[in-house]
Amino acid sequence: MPDVYADGVIAGAIESRLGETAFAYDPAWLKSPAGFPLSLSMPLSAREWGPDVILPWLMNLLPEGAPLRALTRALGASAEDVLALITASGGDLAGALSIRAPAGPARTQLIRDEAALERILNELPARPFLVGEQGVAMSLAGAQEKLPVVFEGGAFYIPVNGSASTHILKPDTANLPGSVQNEALCMQLARRCGLNVAEATTGTAGDRSYLLVTRYDRVRKDGAVRRIHQEDFCQALGRPPGAKYEHNQTGIRGPSLAEMFALIREHMTARDINRFLDAVIFNIAIGNVDSHAKNYSILLQPGRVELAPLYDLMSGLAWANITENHAQSVGGQRRGRYVFRRHWQRLGEAAGLSAPALLRRVVSLCDRIAAELPGAREDVIAMPAGKGVLLDTFCTEIAARVTTVRFNAGTDEPDDRPDRPEGVDLKEG
Repeated sequence: MPDVYADGVIAGAIESRLGETAFAYDPAWLKSPAGFPLSLSMPLSAREWGPDVILPWLMNLLPEGAPLRALTRALGASAEDVLALITASGGDLAGALSIRAPAGPARTQLIRDEAALERILNELPARPFLVGEQGVAMSLAGAQEKLPVVFEGGAFYIPVNGSASTHILKPDTANLPGSVQNEALCMQLARRCGLNVAEATTGTAGDRSYLLVTRYDRVRKDGAVRRIHQEDFCQALGRPPGAKYEHNQTGIRGPSLAEMFALIREHMTARDINRFLDAVIFNIAIGNVDSHAKNYSILLQPGRVELAPLYDLMSGLAWANITENHAQSVGGQRRGRYVFRRHWQRLGEAAGLSAPALLRRVVSLCDRIAAELPGAREDVIAMPAGKGVLLDTFCTEIAARVTTVRFNAGTDEPDDRPDRPEGVDLKEG
């Protein structure tokens, strides 16, 4: 029966009885003024949350695709044995939680030099999150290779015995050339446009390049790293990770934009609604087809719920064999270049938004993106990994798509285009 710790304090326990997994909050956590719900799908209550709620929520803390397969091989556990996987890798997770008692005092292990970091990056496909390393137990969701690290004083450290990481290191990938500069560009562009986005820069280790993202769910306080709790929209809406796309093959329909707006309206403020709307418009305008429900998150603190900063922003326009279908449809249209005025109007109606105000916001944000794109390009060039191989192509494609999205927001012609599946998923293909 593993305990669930929220920044070192027991918040509850997971129990497995006769093959059934359940979660219950600790009575002291329920009474504590510092207590908060682990999920909007599991409000603070003395009731027990059964497998239909807790298992999809836990699954969303684990990686997907190739990293998950590598993790199961390294641990000798089945992908279906969610509790075993999360217990083995749950020392440092997204948000405030850890799901295992530390094996010893929390500490960090220095990555000695650039060559050592390069070796670690090269080994990640076979050893996701350094699984098997003594005292190392951590996990992050997603199908892209990544590594939680502590970055301090210009040096990298590996968290050991449940120590909290401070950054996420995302190495380059041969399948998506220039991905590091692509994501750095999109993140910096969003920041320049006034969106709330995680801080990111680039770096190199030998022949490898990487994106280094500052974790927004970590803060330094009194000389220590403290965790802030978060969950993604799949967790908040009770969907398994396979249903992160609105249209998928799991048999479970993924969250729609209307459902996500409804969740924000129920638990958050008008400010969060506008922030989410800007994120949706931005992702359509830059061609971020992978802006699925796990790439939007929520911060949960005592008495406070708000939209988390944006992350995993990447344009799929410049690579061959990437689907043109966005993760959620806008008013029934999934292809960004075919989103016209009536689609935005339908989204407004479904999400309880003013259609004229929404259309003005589309035009305004597109103008801002176009104006800030050259500066974002220069920002990326000035980062340690430099320009890379396709930065100008990314900028050209984004500029063209922004122009199209802005123009289409003012017209209803031509007629709707069919939503035919094409290409592969950005991260999992």
